Amino acid sequence: MADTGHEPPAADPGPDGGHDERDVEAEGARVAAEAQRLADAARLAEAQRRADDKHTQRQMWWYLAYFLFGIHLVAFVMIFAVLHGH
Repeated sequence: MADTGHEPPAADPGPDGGHDERDVEAEGARVAAEAQRLADAARLAEAQRRADDKHTQRQMWWYLAYFLFGIHLVAFVMIFAVLHGH
């Protein structure tokens, strides 16, 4: 056959658009697996964020406790100095 630059006509895809049920099921399974992977990743990210928030909040309370302790210590020293100054 001589090369005329034209490809032979493609086969008629049929009423279902060229997809058989196995292709549709395989695509559906692939999409479901990808959705499950994304949901797992989102749950993991949320758990990590919550753990980080808990750690950060605990640090904040310790810093606040040290600050308040320091303020009271300074106040007691100043009261002592005022009461015992000559």
